[in-house]
This record gives sequence, structure tokens and C-alpha cells, in this order.
Amino acid sequence: MDSTTPAGSRPASYSAASKWIHWIIAVAVFFTLSIGIRLAYIPEGPAQDYYFDVHRSLGVLVLALAAVRVVARQMSGTPAPAATLTKFERIASTAAHHSLLALLFLQPIVGWLSMDAYRGDVSVFGLFTLPHIFPQSDAAYTALSWLHFGLGYLMLFVICAHIGGALMHGFVKRDGVLNRMLPRFLWIPQK
Repeated sequence: MDSTTPAGSRPASYSAASKWIHWIIAVAVFFTLSIGIRLAYIPEGPAQDYYFDVHRSLGVLVLALAAVRVVARQMSGTPAPAATLTKFERIASTAAHHSLLALLFLQPIVGWLSMDAYRGDVSVFGLFTLPHIFPQSDAAYTALSWLHFGLGYLMLFVICAHIGGALMHGFVKRDGVLNRMLPRFLWIPQK
């Protein structure tokens, strides 16, 4: 728990570590999804192989950072829902946060299992290769690939809703909710 908050209470804002992890994950997910969507349009060959390697490496990075995020949240706590939230906003916010966190774990794991079923190697930035943990199977590869594809678009939808909600709080309601995840130098004036 944040040392500036009494035991048992919740911090007023996310910790600096949580903010950093959030924004690093956001950038990594942006590039991972962007490359993943673009891969279908890159002709087979060295360029496609390169982008597949980058996509897989970023996916593993997202998975690792998601685990770090869970630990950071446990150590520093999370702010209580803002008093300005309506009941709908509180439910939507909770659903979006929990969905995104689940997808940060599920999406890379499904991608890894898909590559295992294909018997492809998942090299992480050329530093190491993930072990094979799933048997080779063309049927499983096809199913897992489609699941990975679908989860990617689900993640994109939830991210857009999350960003839309954050921007609404930051620039329409101007209630300070967005500021809880922004570095202080980017804070948006409140009403």
C-alpha cells in the first residue's frame, strides 16, 4: 500500500509504478495489435517473418508486463471508484478494466499455444525461445489462430471503449478521473 495512505484506505491516485506499467503496456499493445492486423497484408517472405517475430516478442512482453501490473496493483493498491461516476459508468469501468486485464493474459497465451500447435518457435527479441507446451495439431492451430484473431478484435473494441470513457472524463466531464492515471505534468484542469 502507498506509504502516504493510512492502513486499510485506498490511494487517491494510481502509484507511479502502476502509471508507468499502464502506459508501457498501452504502447506495446498498440504496436502488437497494429502489426497483427497488418500481417495479413504483408507478402510471405523475410519482411513478414520479421514482423511476425516482432509481433510475438511484443506479445510476450505484454504478458510479462501484465503479471508485473498485477503485482504492482497488489502492492500499491488502486483508488476507489470516483464519486463522480454514475452507476452505469462504475459498472462499465469495472467491466472494461477486468476485461482488458484478462485479455492481456489470454491473448498472448492463445498466440503462444497457436504457435505451439503449428510447431513454430516463439523467439523473444532474439534473446530466448519459449518452450513448446502444447502438442502439434493442425486442427488446434486453426482453432487457436481464429481465437487469437477474434480476441485481438475484442481487445481493440474494449480499448476503444476504455479510451472513449477516459477522454469523456478528461475533456467533457472534467472530473479528475483521467488525471488519476496521467503523469502530473499532463493533468487536465477540472471543472
